[in-house]
Amino acid sequence: MLSKIKAYAEPARPVLPVMELIACVVQPKPGVDGMWRARVADSIVEEWNAKAKEVGALLLLNIQPGRSTFLEEAKKFEKWLLEPHVGLALDPEWAIGPGQVPGREFGTTTGAAVDEVAAYLSGLVTANDLPQKALVVHVLRRSILTGEQDLRERTGVALVKSVDGIGQMKDKIKAYDIVMAGTPSFVRPGFKLFYDEDQRVAPLMTPAQVLALTPPPDYVLYE
Repeated sequence: MLSKIKAYAEPARPVLPVMELIACVVQPKPGVDGMWRARVADSIVEEWNAKAKEVGALLLLNIQPGRSTFLEEAKKFEKWLLEPHVGLALDPEWAIGPGQVPGREFGTTTGAAVDEVAAYLSGLVTANDLPQKALVVHVLRRSILTGEQDLRERTGVALVKSVDGIGQMKDKIKAYDIVMAGTPSFVRPGFKLFYDEDQRVAPLMTPAQVLALTPPPDYVLYE
């Protein structure tokens, strides 16, 4: 994986390794509280936190909220968000409403809901003199994130919209172009590659092919 990271390095764009942990996992059943999600044990978060420190990586805590909210779940991980290297990733396709069941239909979120989380992170950064934090929103299709006009540029927060299209290169590029169209200029582009799903139909895109996207992604995730 280190060689993969180095393949993205450019003189004007140094590369920083990132690890994502799905810390709040959507569930196939509602559970006792009816929220359709479960949080991983503190010991698991701490294990990943320690590993991120060891290798000098950022750690993003990924939230699949079910019928909870992104902001409520984010606050459950505040003690780790106070670490300088820990940020958040949001998975709106798993933000489901009344009558929806995860996996049967796509969930959605709004720019206003994302901005609530960004404002919360910005407050943590300012109050605790922390370095800038990443806030990644994974988007598979345009309908999954609506009302992007309500997104705001927040002090101390690097907001990223990462496109999660699956398939061969032409389909992934098409999805990237569609999802990124009209994105506010302060939102940074991201791109996701799937070792299993993508390679079932075609070879995995190379780093050079990924960096040839318009705009070139600032965040690249391999799953």
